[in-house]
Amino acid sequence: MGTAELRPLLDGHLTALRRAAASYDGTTRHAPDVERVVGDYSAFVTDPRHHAAWDALAHTDPPWFAPLVDELRSSSARCAAIMEKHRALDLLDGRTAKAGYFDNVESCIADEFGAFHLTADSRVLLVGSGSFPMTPLRVARLTGARVVGVDIDPEAIALGRRVVQALGDGLDITLEPTPLPELAFTAEATHVIFSSTVPVKYDLLDALHATARPDVVVAVRYGDHLKSLFNYPTRPVDPGRWVRAGSVLRPEHIFDVALYTKA
Repeated sequence: MGTAELRPLLDGHLTALRRAAASYDGTTRHAPDVERVVGDYSAFVTDPRHHAAWDALAHTDPPWFAPLVDELRSSSARCAAIMEKHRALDLLDGRTAKAGYFDNVESCIADEFGAFHLTADSRVLLVGSGSFPMTPLRVARLTGARVVGVDIDPEAIALGRRVVQALGDGLDITLEPTPLPELAFTAEATHVIFSSTVPVKYDLLDALHATARPDVVVAVRYGDHLKSLFNYPTRPVDPGRWVRAGSVLRPEHIFDVALYTKA
């Protein structure tokens, strides 16, 4: 595929994503349409056949390119958040249908920290926990660790707490609307995870340095190159604060993971 064919595809995905994002009304009426749009977009973003055209566009960087990428990223993040709301509402209404997008995300969680294994003594903080807190539930269930999730969306916190109540009986999971700089748990956390769709995750990572433990391990979910259409990409870090200690790269999955430790 050449660059000439890629632009119409990107425009088409943006139109579909915008329409899907605008359809949310607090119910699951439009859930099948949103799932289809996000599923198609996820398949596009992870399709290696598009890499060469993407690299060529990124190299030439036409004036329309960066604004279009920004719009695609924000619209797809909004749709992913809506899908989590739909999934939570389905569960709470007694329906448990799953979408392929969630299968893709969930399969990334188990090996997210690479060699930095989680144990029952771990204290895990997730920034951007969402309406259906898959990561807190999976981590707490697999390891017995205490998990705290934060999110700036009040509806996501409310739905997430109900999901944890329904699925996480006996698990040590707390979801809070508290902004990260004000959260006391940051000083306890042994492991921190930043969602790939948090736009300011690298700003928060920089601020986290002041309060985090010396031995903290931070997993930043991200997408570079073509995957940056669905995820906020990596950024350089202050080498006096953070060191990139490893990566978890999975080409077929929607995001990759960069691991950081204190310098």
